[in-house]
Amino acid sequence: METTESLLDAIRQHGADAYPEEGCGFLLGTVTDDGTNRVTTLHRAANRHAENRQRRYALTADDYRDADAAAQDQELDVVGVYHSHPDHPARPSETDLEEAPFPGYTYVIVAVHDGTPEALTAWILAPDRSEFHRDEIDLHAPETA
Repeated sequence: METTESLLDAIRQHGADAYPEEGCGFLLGTVTDDGTNRVTTLHRAANRHAENRQRRYALTADDYRDADAAAQDQELDVVGVYHSHPDHPARPSETDLEEAPFPGYTYVIVAVHDGTPEALTAWILAPDRSEFHRDEIDLHAPETA
């Protein structure tokens, strides 16, 4: 995954804002020629899970449509999803694996302990959906207009 420090900070802030519940949203950007997801903006979403929101998040079909429309408005694509893990490590859970919708997406997880964001990691879902692989985060300078 390629992105900027300011976008990573925005993910961390969303995790802190949502604490003690999980916060979630979409990664918008482009896919580079070598298949890397380049994240250039975020699209916050509400956690739609009906219960146990401290350990689960849910996104609806409408959330995906809204994120896709926001991406298209900027001539971008939805290239992933992010969410926070309140008081848990920044690694995918079994539930994250079971519910991950798209191989090739980048899945960013930020650990938030006692309301303070800490570790942030990125993952790619394997093509057969059997596991996540760690995705390196490459930082680049923000694009200027």
